[in-house]
Amino acid sequence: MLLTDKIKGAIRDVKDYPSPGIVFKDITPVLSDAPLMREITACLVDALAPLKVDAIAAVEARGFIFGSILAHALNCPFIPVRKAGKLPFKTRSQNYELEYGKASVEIHTDAIKSGWRVLVHDDLLATGGTAGAAAELIKSFDAELAGFSFLVNLSFLPGESNLIKRFGVKPQYLVSY
Repeated sequence: MLLTDKIKGAIRDVKDYPSPGIVFKDITPVLSDAPLMREITACLVDALAPLKVDAIAAVEARGFIFGSILAHALNCPFIPVRKAGKLPFKTRSQNYELEYGKASVEIHTDAIKSGWRVLVHDDLLATGGTAGAAAELIKSFDAELAGFSFLVNLSFLPGESNLIKRFGVKPQYLVSY
């Protein structure tokens, strides 16, 4: 069976979460399947290795799961990208638009070194707002955006085209709906 089929078979649809009309793609069943996790990690590492990243910046909360695994596997630093007010040290923040309002993400001021090639990882690409804000933060450190990595792309939403238009980088992902 193809890896994409295994992942799609493990992802659970949760209707009307977090609000009516939304079908939430729940990756927790993927996380409980250790052989599938190993296979996903190996596939992502193979895809990302040619990018020669210096660090992985992963978006909370589900992005942390594979983001930290990838940082470990690629032997590079893990940088948490968190919602405003969640990091304990001095931060740099970036505001962005959501479908239903505004939000902000933050990174510690000492998390990224100038000139680093940093990859943004998250579990799911929808509109690209959060990943785009993380990329803007990376660039504000005079670092280079190495790319975007996701487990899932919701192709019926404009995330992929938004990130390509804005950053000139095609996001990588393993499955698309």
